[in-house]
Amino acid sequence: MRALSLERTGAIREAGRRMSYAGFDGRAFIGAKLALFVGQHLLVTLRDDRPDLPYRAMWDFPGGGREAGETPVDCVLRETREELGLELVPGDLCWGRGFGMGSGRGWLFLARVKRVELGKIRFGDEGQGWRLMLPDIYLGHPRGIPFLKQRLAVARACLPTA
Repeated sequence: MRALSLERTGAIREAGRRMSYAGFDGRAFIGAKLALFVGQHLLVTLRDDRPDLPYRAMWDFPGGGREAGETPVDCVLRETREELGLELVPGDLCWGRGFGMGSGRGWLFLARVKRVELGKIRFGDEGQGWRLMLPDIYLGHPRGIPFLKQRLAVARACLPTA
């Protein structure tokens, strides 16, 4: 599937209260993640260390599972609000792509915020904390989530400049 440059194509648009964008054809997906950049750094969260949790105690991106009727954009914006307290809007997203096939399909979005937004973070009840990390550090980190490393590597060519 072709990567979407949402910012350059203006593909995210409001349709009533629902968001739609090029590339989402209504097929099932399980969730969405956000590679959130502050300058050249990536905001990552440390997952809880519970035995029942996949990727426990690993560095993650904001995002998570789809709720009924959500689009990938709806999902990633809600999860970012719940996990970090940041009120992003669809126009903040600059790139998005679906990965995988069938019901296992997941989305990765990229967004860039100004450093001042860090003061607005209100960490939710999931995870142990957050930090900023250079993308190269994340890609080589032993506690980076493997599928997110793969998706971030694909997305790097599409990263907007600071």
